[in-house]
Amino acid sequence: MSSRIEQMIDEIEEYIEHCRYQPLSNSKILVNKEEMLDLLAELRRRTPDEIKRYQKMISNKEAILADAKSKAEAIISQAEVQTSELISEHQIMQQAYNQANEVVTFASGQAQDIVDAASNDAYDIRLNAIQYTDDVLKSLEDIIGNALETTRARTENLLNSLQGCYEMVSINRAELHSAQEEGQEAVGEEMQENGESIEGNVQGAEEGGQE
Repeated sequence: MSSRIEQMIDEIEEYIEHCRYQPLSNSKILVNKEEMLDLLAELRRRTPDEIKRYQKMISNKEAILADAKSKAEAIISQAEVQTSELISEHQIMQQAYNQANEVVTFASGQAQDIVDAASNDAYDIRLNAIQYTDDVLKSLEDIIGNALETTRARTENLLNSLQGCYEMVSINRAELHSAQEEGQEAVGEEMQENGESIEGNVQGAEEGGQE
């Protein structure tokens, strides 16, 4: 059964597969920012729980080793009890001694085998947990990198569009200011002509009144 992080990554990959490509591009796609942020937020929420689970598996190594040592000590204790029983039953001392050594040697071998197996299992669990976590982080790194590339391309297109609009507005304002200055000059000339005409009319009226 896949983990919750793997399910989340599958959802993100499926979302990316259904995104449309940018015009004139076979590699860059258009993503919905809100949907992508929701998916990443959900992945970020689930990741700590998954990592904690594997950290717990790694920490179980100590418990596995402790259990193995406990079993080994129990086997050795049982062997010692059997040795004591053999001696206490007044059997031949040499036979008791040999049997006791065989039991202890066998028990020690079993105990060592258990400890070695437990150590190997703990080491394998740790390696698998680290590899899985690295795979999850790599998938997350690829997804975020792709999202950054897409966002960067969209931002560059937006800046280019804004630059074109800015230049067009600047040109229009320059033309408007030029037209405004020409209009002001025309109005000034017209007012000057009207003033001279009025001054001539007033002077003529004064001369007529004196006659």
